[in-house]
Amino acid sequence: MGRDNSGIISTGDHAINTQTNVQLPVQALRPVSDVEAPPGVVNPPAHGHPFIGRQGELSDLHAALASGGQVVVAAVHGLGGVGKSTLAARYAATHAQVWNPTWWITADTEAAVESGLAALMTQLQPELAMLPPEVLATRALAWLAAHRQWLLILDNVTDPAHVAPLLGRTLTTRPQAGRVLVTSRLSQGWHRLGAQVLRLDVLTEQEALQLLAQIAGHHHPPNPADRQDDNSTGNATAEAGTEAGTEELRVWAGAADLVRELGYLPLAVEQAAAYLHQTRLTPRAYLALLAEHPAVMYDQAAEGGDAERTIARIWRITLDRLTDTPLAGHLLRVLAWHAPQQIPRTLLDDLADGPVLQQALGRLAAYNMITLDPDGITVHRLVQAVARTPDPGDPHRRPDDITSARHEATDLLIDALPETGDPTGWPAWRVLLDHIAALTDHAPASLDTTATSYLLDQAGQFLREQGSLTRAIGYVERADAANERILGRDHHDALAVRNNLASAYQAAGDLGRAIPLHRQGLADAERVLGDKHPDTLAARNNLAHAYRAAGDLGQAIPLFERALSGLEQVLGSDHPDTLVSRDNLAGAYQMAGDLGRAIPLYQQTLADRERVLGDDHPDILVSRNNLALTYQAAGDLGRAIPLYQQTLADRERVLGDDHPDILVSRNNLALAYQVAGDLGRAIPLFEQTLADREQVLGSDHPDTLAARSNLAGAYREAGDLDRAIPLNEQALTDSERVLGGDHPTTLTARINLAYAYQLAGDPSRAVLLFEQVLTDCRRVLGDDHPHTLTARNNLASAYQDAGDLDRATLLHEQVLADSRRVLGDDHPHTLTARNNLASAYLNAGDLDRATLLHEQVLAGSERVLGGDHPTTLTARVNLAYAYQHAGGLDRSIRLFEQSLLDFERVLGGGHPRTLTVRNNLASVYREAGDLDRAIPLYQQILTDCRRVLGSDDPSTLAARINLASAYQAAGDPGRAIPLHEQALIDCRRTLGHDHPTTKMVQANLSAARQEQI
Repeated sequence: MGRDNSGIISTGDHAINTQTNVQLPVQALRPVSDVEAPPGVVNPPAHGHPFIGRQGELSDLHAALASGGQVVVAAVHGLGGVGKSTLAARYAATHAQVWNPTWWITADTEAAVESGLAALMTQLQPELAMLPPEVLATRALAWLAAHRQWLLILDNVTDPAHVAPLLGRTLTTRPQAGRVLVTSRLSQGWHRLGAQVLRLDVLTEQEALQLLAQIAGHHHPPNPADRQDDNSTGNATAEAGTEAGTEELRVWAGAADLVRELGYLPLAVEQAAAYLHQTRLTPRAYLALLAEHPAVMYDQAAEGGDAERTIARIWRITLDRLTDTPLAGHLLRVLAWHAPQQIPRTLLDDLADGPVLQQALGRLAAYNMITLDPDGITVHRLVQAVARTPDPGDPHRRPDDITSARHEATDLLIDALPETGDPTGWPAWRVLLDHIAALTDHAPASLDTTATSYLLDQAGQFLREQGSLTRAIGYVERADAANERILGRDHHDALAVRNNLASAYQAAGDLGRAIPLHRQGLADAERVLGDKHPDTLAARNNLAHAYRAAGDLGQAIPLFERALSGLEQVLGSDHPDTLVSRDNLAGAYQMAGDLGRAIPLYQQTLADRERVLGDDHPDILVSRNNLALTYQAAGDLGRAIPLYQQTLADRERVLGDDHPDILVSRNNLALAYQVAGDLGRAIPLFEQTLADREQVLGSDHPDTLAARSNLAGAYREAGDLDRAIPLNEQALTDSERVLGGDHPTTLTARINLAYAYQLAGDPSRAVLLFEQVLTDCRRVLGDDHPHTLTARNNLASAYQDAGDLDRATLLHEQVLADSRRVLGDDHPHTLTARNNLASAYLNAGDLDRATLLHEQVLAGSERVLGGDHPTTLTARVNLAYAYQHAGGLDRSIRLFEQSLLDFERVLGGGHPRTLTVRNNLASVYREAGDLDRAIPLYQQILTDCRRVLGSDDPSTLAARINLASAYQAAGDPGRAIPLHEQALIDCRRTLGHDHPTTKMVQANLSAARQEQI
């Protein structure tokens, strides 16, 4: 080859030479800084997606792109289908006059970025169109770096590295330089490029409804709150409007539920709305299809829609990018079985080694499939729905993988469960309950495993202890059904769950289902496990508890005795279960009124626990509390109150301030103070207990409801009916809402409210409520239940207060007969029934029968309860009162004087009941004509009532009225009238102008004034 050859030289047998020479005008090659953009270089898509709302996001985007003098990069990231491209297109359309060029590049690959830049350069210099794309792209970058006031939109960037070279070439510090707007599913990596990052979230509910309506063809979705009921424009028009409104509501039934189910995700709402428009279905019908055929509906576009832009397909593309992190897909499928919000990160600790797990979480978060914060994980509800929907055609949603994820989610929840009875674990329980509910809501019961059954049973027990009885029963019923299907009725685990179900029924007051199930459980345990198996003994004890709750002590006590005997034989006398059984038997004896056996058994249990367990064991504190309760039932407040105080102090020291057992002790001590008449200490303690239970247990916990009733009772006893009645009404409303109208706690709340109405001088409302309570007790508990007997007694007393003595007496007679038959002659409730009948006879003027019955009550009380029991002291006062009415003033005075000494010795001089006895003695002195002894006693009573009870207490008011009447009887109107006047002011203020007592005082004042004249 010669030296003079030029051009391309090729050698070889098959060499082919191609040479292209591009001839460009000299002007085309001028510097890019001299190339001006022609007007209207704008290519963003017109975007066929409706634009709803997003005004705040547009403002944020505008602020991000308007700031600074150099090139500004704003990166909008978010979940696939959230509307990033739609937002970018909207921004470009509304700012087309600001930026030129405004250029849109689909930037999902490096090649796509190069192609988009080449197209931009072709628009700027059409004469260069024949240049290779890489040359055009390079020149476009140079042009962007040299010019200002341009907007470049890089849509759907999948990797920041794909656009890093572009940004590196275009970032300048020129004033009013260009702007770059990036959209991406990725949330990470933008800080390296100096971008201002904006996260795009889903629509609001109202925006989602508007989007649904606009696409489906209903441009004004109905808002029931905006409907007009004004028919003033004429009947024909009103009827037509109502008919049209009803049809519109029918068509749009379920619209809010649909957008909520779709998680307010714009693409999902668009997909559903287009389907509704095409098929003319209602939103509720679409929801039904979604529930029945989720795989089809998530992957189906309406006619004319983009089949590649369904939610299932766009997220499949995202997961395809994560295949190099195999755990990511499995992790997302596991998370799909949880609640969307606040999934504890610690829940996943056993899923993989720490670094592997954190990498998978981080990558899912980077692609906006999940959101991370230091403690929890959030997953969009629709991402979850798609991820747990099997689709054999989707490698990320194979049926076996989804089943495996559900099993693993169940196991992870089980591993995270705290102890049900440990309050320190309650916050964790409350977090986990949402995820247990999500798991069981999204998987049909037919797929439940033994692990699911265990999870549901544990959750049911926790919910039962927390007072969420409806949910508890539902969970344990489902657990029971799963065990019976998988394990059979006789399996050990099936027997245990069935026992828990019976206990849940019992806690809900449904003894009609609880007792037969407990009976069946005991029979099955005896047959399968044998008579002496610990679980059989526990089943026997549980059945005894149910009978006790039903008031059937005739069956409960023998079962408790048999259970205790069996535990002593099998486990020994010192085993904790044996000690619990002994406590249970003592409680049954106490309920039966057999304090002679209850107190020694409680004392023995306490001594044994102190010997076996040590001083500070929680079970010892339980024994101490139970013994204090029994002392209180025996009227021995001198031993009960110090024991309550010691138990409370020990629990505060051992358990901490907020432990539920401390709240129980505080409540019991308050009750003891109330019985002792020390309302000054009782009421603050009740108020503290209610506040603490609301904080620790929640406003709707049964113990909180009880605390509310107890505080109302203390206010009622203090005569503060203005605070008592609203609190009683709230307690009843809450009990009906939380526990149901037939729960024993609700029945008790109804009784308490009726009693408050009775004390307020409103007998008509009291009688109606007492009648309802009696009807409910008979229907729910049966005629012979102690609560039913109490309800019948309360109604009789209400009839008596209302002046209906015939009905009152008949009902009191029935209560006494039933109490003797059901409880026996010596039961404290029977003694109370006999006392009440005697009072009815006395009010009816049947003094002979009244006196005889009062004598029987006193004799029985002294024999059964002892001479110093409060019931005995009251019986003595009642007999003295009967003697007074029968004209036996000498016997009455002697008995009142003895009673006053006994009350002062046993209860103290300031106890309200002591003050009442002192008042009774003064009254009988006055009746006997001995005003010299009556008036000083009345004066002392008024002073003591003011000091102990306060000026507004009903007893203080009564003392003022009685002293005024005594002065009037002594012919001293000068001292009587001021007292009558003060009493009248107090009555009008506290009782009202129409209260019978107010009217009586007004009459007394008028009479005293006449006497003075």
